Amino acid sequence: MTNPKREELIPLLGELCVEWPDVRFGQLIANMAVVARGAEPNAVWDMEDDELLAAVRSQLELFRARRAQRSLMSNI
Repeated sequence: MTNPKREELIPLLGELCVEWPDVRFGQLIANMAVVARGAEPNAVWDMEDDELLAAVRSQLELFRARRAQRSLMSNI
């Protein structure tokens, strides 16, 4: 049985790795757990796929918004 959220999540994690190349994969997951659940000790362990998916989406949106802003600023 496949998990549709996981199928969507895997490619988005790949995109996030491209956006954030200096971060190791384990760090990336730990950081997304903090985005999803806050800085609680069991965030990585307790995080659900839908929470991780939402955190990854929001982080990608931030990266894209920053890139767009830099692009606009460089055209000034």
